[in-house]
Amino acid sequence: MASVEAYLETHRRMLTDLSDRIWSTPETGLLEKESSQALRDLLASEGFALQGVESMPTAFVASFGHGSPVIALLGEYDALPGLSQAPGIAEARPLIEGGAGHGCGHNLLGTAAAAAAVAVAQAMREGGLRGTVRFYGCPAEETLVGKVFMAKAGLFDDVDCALTWHPGTTNSVWATSTQAMNSLRVRFRGTAAHAAANPEDGRSALDAVELMDVGANFLREHVPSNARIHYVITDGGDAPNVVPAHAEVWYYVRAPRRVEVEAISRRLLDVAQGAALMAGVTHEVKLVTGCYDTLPNRTLGDLLQQQMETLGAPKYSGAEHDLARALQATVPADAVERELRRLRRHGLSLPPEGSLVEAVAPSSGYGEWDSGSTDVGDVSHLVPTAQITTVTAPLGTPGHSWQNVVAAGSAIGHRGMLYAAHVLAQATCTLCEHPDLIEKAKEEFRQEAEPYISPVRDLPGPPRG
Repeated sequence: MASVEAYLETHRRMLTDLSDRIWSTPETGLLEKESSQALRDLLASEGFALQGVESMPTAFVASFGHGSPVIALLGEYDALPGLSQAPGIAEARPLIEGGAGHGCGHNLLGTAAAAAAVAVAQAMREGGLRGTVRFYGCPAEETLVGKVFMAKAGLFDDVDCALTWHPGTTNSVWATSTQAMNSLRVRFRGTAAHAAANPEDGRSALDAVELMDVGANFLREHVPSNARIHYVITDGGDAPNVVPAHAEVWYYVRAPRRVEVEAISRRLLDVAQGAALMAGVTHEVKLVTGCYDTLPNRTLGDLLQQQMETLGAPKYSGAEHDLARALQATVPADAVERELRRLRRHGLSLPPEGSLVEAVAPSSGYGEWDSGSTDVGDVSHLVPTAQITTVTAPLGTPGHSWQNVVAAGSAIGHRGMLYAAHVLAQATCTLCEHPDLIEKAKEEFRQEAEPYISPVRDLPGPPRG
């Protein structure tokens, strides 16, 4: 709609400034006070009604309009620890040693989704669109918390469809699924003793951790080949001459389907129990969070694909290509080549200027799985959901990297962000105008969705930030 395009073009500078403000004050999961407030302020100023979320102060829901359909636009704004980075330069240079940075581009993600919501609200005012557009301020995606607990609280129960996006290196519908996951910690408790004078009186909690890790490594042979089990030891005791009375290990279990994650997790907890018995200690398990695989909706995906192709991919300036090439020079050459091979399979290539894709990829990947996880999965098992990626970084730059931080705070990221906002806004308007598309998406959803049972249903609330 013309009003969508007019709003985004008129407010381009304000939106890029908002994105840069969030980029400049990176906050990790559940601590995104300033980032959340900045987005709240934008939406409140545009007439949205704001609702907080119990036990998650940085989560919120902003609504505009009345009645059906209810279209959800999902936004994230958490940063990653240890990725502080100076802007605009192609070398690793932290602004704050050990500080956070937007290595996943969530400064762009939240801003674009909020911008799309506001643009739709403007179209409702001017064009008579009927329905409700709702922005979901979702914290702590990186730790798979925000949407999981928002889903548990029933905040998506009256939603008809959900749309979102993620910064990336191609303009495409995200048609592949992601991995379901459990995040769990196992704490062992033993008996301290002098490790040299009377070790026979000690019972080592660290022994149990290491025995569990050995058992888990043997378990890897007996899980599906596309499952993943990874861990870190978060507590290994205090000193070598003291038999550790406490130790902890933190595990992620991933697999394509939620039912597979639950089965593998049960076996892993049997390993924990065996390790405790062997070491003569006790143990307790804390499920930190868990999420579903994503269920991409083809009907909504086709709509997003159509909008991307109609709008056409952004074109990048010579200076933006220069920065992209400089960032590419800092990553292994084979990383760039792998991305180029992936592009060629889709019939795409880089423009002569360099390292940024300036085309829309054809839709593909349904029925396949990515290796990572996202809490968008929980939403997708409640309502029809689709998402896109847009070019906010050069090919070959790894996710969760300082290179991505630079790109997310640059004009490269701004172009991809505004493009995403435009696509999401136009698609939302189309859904409001054509309720038959929503019914088609719902019918597809009814045929493919598994029954949703929250993996965190027994937890009192999200972990503290």
